[in-house]
Amino acid sequence: MIINTDAKNEADDQFAIVHALLSPSLQVEGIIPAHFGDRRSAHSLEESREEVDLVLRLLGMSERIVVANGAATALPDEDTPMDSPGARLIIHAARRPGRLFLIFLGPLTDMASALLLDPALRHNRDLTVVWIGGSPYDGVHGDEPAGEFNLSNDVAAANVVMRSGVAVWQIPWSVYTMVSVGYAELDARVAPFGKLGEYLVRQLKDFNASFADVEEMEYRSLGDSPAVGVVLNPRGAVWRLHPVRIFDEHARLSGVVVPGRTVQVADSVDVRWLLEDMFAKIQRFASLGAEA
Repeated sequence: MIINTDAKNEADDQFAIVHALLSPSLQVEGIIPAHFGDRRSAHSLEESREEVDLVLRLLGMSERIVVANGAATALPDEDTPMDSPGARLIIHAARRPGRLFLIFLGPLTDMASALLLDPALRHNRDLTVVWIGGSPYDGVHGDEPAGEFNLSNDVAAANVVMRSGVAVWQIPWSVYTMVSVGYAELDARVAPFGKLGEYLVRQLKDFNASFADVEEMEYRSLGDSPAVGVVLNPRGAVWRLHPVRIFDEHARLSGVVVPGRTVQVADSVDVRWLLEDMFAKIQRFASLGAEA
């Protein structure tokens, strides 16, 4: 597995990174810090890198896990890659034999760049891209965001990946927003367990507090965690195949279908299993005294 993460965008990437690195059945080949546009920060890539480094220090894994920065901005168009150490890490790992999961917790910039830099990746049947992003394909329930955030940060990249021959497992906003957890549970199940647990919960509450209009908010969605969960447990989601449709400039599904291409889209995930497995691994890590 390679983890591509806009780690300082919100407060949920940190949980997903920790879950992956504490799961013995996953071999994490590296982490790629990613940009998250410029709406929240003028230095989003650098902030993601700082957060990745911090989480690795709390895990005591700074010397064990390769970290390679991704692109600082979105693709300028669907034909031009943004070369980066992160894109090169993807290419290098994909050229080696064996199954490779590439999980994207933000925009698809670095995956699209790798495909444009090395078109042979399009024919690699051992690659699976798992993406947290985009809208549901069969309508929505509730209020649809005005262009899903991860998708909107690089629409061109999403179209490059979707047009390619690479297998894609997509977890849209209607599914990932349902992975909610309350402060009461976090205070009981995560915060008491070492420096790592304390930081994970504190930074989540701090992020919520940064929004003046959510003073009474006592929960957050750990929306990036399903990307790890479905690799650990592919049957922990309900999937449906859809014809690939191109995204328009407003980060919404268009009516343009890509002939012969399908995308595997999650309709739901097993939230109970996902959270229980993650929390148990954080607790076990603290009990082993493995922290830095």
